[in-house]
Amino acid sequence: MQLATVVRGNEETAAVRSGSDVRLLSSINEIYQTTWPTDVFALIQPEHLSSFQHWWGEKTQEEKNKVPAEDRTTYGPLYRHPRKIWGIGLNYVDHASDLNEKAPQSEPASFMKPDTTIIGHKDTICIPHQSERTTAEAELGIVIGQKCKDVDEADAASVIAGYTTIIDMTAEDILQRNPRYLTRSKSFDTFFSFGPVLYTPDEVEDVMGLNVSTVINGDVHQANQVSNMTFDPFHLISFHSKVMTLLPGDIISTGTPGAAVIRDGDVMECRIDGFEPLRNEVKDLKGKE
Repeated sequence: MQLATVVRGNEETAAVRSGSDVRLLSSINEIYQTTWPTDVFALIQPEHLSSFQHWWGEKTQEEKNKVPAEDRTTYGPLYRHPRKIWGIGLNYVDHASDLNEKAPQSEPASFMKPDTTIIGHKDTICIPHQSERTTAEAELGIVIGQKCKDVDEADAASVIAGYTTIIDMTAEDILQRNPRYLTRSKSFDTFFSFGPVLYTPDEVEDVMGLNVSTVINGDVHQANQVSNMTFDPFHLISFHSKVMTLLPGDIISTGTPGAAVIRDGDVMECRIDGFEPLRNEVKDLKGKE
């Protein structure tokens, strides 16, 4: 199943996507007199997601077509207020070598981000006044679907609600002044683009075989395969669940094949095999001065 958040006026509402057809949950509820949640964060909670998948999956195409598809679709972020966003640094050895740093070998190099960083597809990434060198990084995102603690790596797949595209930003010049400034360098507004489509695990045949590409102005800057991560998605879930309880809607951004320096007017993309690309334009706030 593919889920998205669609912007209609000032409202952001959940939708189901199939090919080019996007159907609002509110329209599904109206046609079928149901009460499914109409925002993605509520819909992916364990008491709803599997039930909705089963219910909608049993509908024939003719029955689905009773729900009108949207004529034009503007996507928002999948949701705006996860309880936690985990980011993973230097998770591809090639990326670490680009930065002349040693990739962590024994434990993931993780950090957390606030939800005020979240933007969606085609929103604007803003380079802050405090930074002269900001980078953007395409990443595979994992969305947690079950409350869990101390998950074995072999069981990690069972707690995943789905996968999505992410672009993560860093004020790299701030970070380079002192590694203790990591949180600040990662936490400016607009520094986490999220969505536009959540793919449930049944939509992703081979997570380890996915190729993730950081694309700037249409050119592939860096690309790599998930199998080349130092710590794969299932290890990341297990590891972080042993630090703290993971909750439905928590996000793990699994690391980038490479970061691109961004400048005013650039267009950044995260491309992942078979996924809808995530795209954002860049604006340097210092250009106003």
